[in-house]
Amino acid sequence: MAKTPELTPDDRPTGAITINRDAPPTHFSFTIRSFSMLTKTSIESYEINQFEAGGYKWKLCLYPNGNKTKNIKDHISLYLVMVEPNSLNPGWNVKVVFKLFLYDQHQDKYMAMEDSNTRRFHVRKMDWGFDQFIAHKAFNDPANGYLVDDVAVFGAEVFVSKESCRGIEERLSMIKGAVTFKHSWKIENFAKVQTEFVESDAFVAGDHSWKVRLFPKGTGEGKGTHLSLYLVMAEDPAKFPVTRKVYVEFILRIKHISDGRAIQNKVIRWFCPGNSKGWAKFLQLTYIIQQGFLQRDSCNVEAEVTVLGVVD
Repeated sequence: MAKTPELTPDDRPTGAITINRDAPPTHFSFTIRSFSMLTKTSIESYEINQFEAGGYKWKLCLYPNGNKTKNIKDHISLYLVMVEPNSLNPGWNVKVVFKLFLYDQHQDKYMAMEDSNTRRFHVRKMDWGFDQFIAHKAFNDPANGYLVDDVAVFGAEVFVSKESCRGIEERLSMIKGAVTFKHSWKIENFAKVQTEFVESDAFVAGDHSWKVRLFPKGTGEGKGTHLSLYLVMAEDPAKFPVTRKVYVEFILRIKHISDGRAIQNKVIRWFCPGNSKGWAKFLQLTYIIQQGFLQRDSCNVEAEVTVLGVVD
């Protein structure tokens, strides 16, 4: 009986252990007919249907002409890929021992390639495998039996050795040299405002969108007695990461039209899209009128916004 062909040192990937065995892959195998069509077309990679092993879902990704993103030539590249990671808990880690297989159809044996290291799958690393799974020269050699009548058979075994979950992580990035952005807003015909509140045009501060919201007759505990004034984060929630919040220092002020006097409040708050932070009792309505902050039925509002940090 002819000896089962072995890979030469030049053909064997670094860090890989190669054995030949009789037993087929435990978890998954797939057959590709007319294999040469893959190598002759523009298909760079082929993803095989998913399978389950060790309580997780996986798939194989095959590069018939080598993984070009890693400058692999004259080889087949083959990788194990984890599927549906979004269904797992935040911070998950899965340590795996796996083998990828190629069937020798002449000897009825399997060339099994195993990574010499246990590999950790997580959200930033979803795939492991072999850039140089097998050289084209060895794969196409009729004596080796890996490609017979243009048919090749591949497979996989996946054993989970350890799994863990870290829980949610939070990262605060404080902004060095944070810049203060100023926005001025003049409200005409103040006494004629019929709506509960009015808002300024959106403006940008610290790469985020904001508005100033004013209740001319107050809201909450200031309703009917005070002018209420708020800063609103005007970002679109659908485009804003759900775990992100922004640390903001802001000043809101009402300016006297003629003499430059101003009434202002300053505070630091956390914001997410749609949040409004400010004061229900910003300024008494009687004081606004008595002190001349409303002249020619106009009200001058100013906001200073400084984004100090961002949390993800």
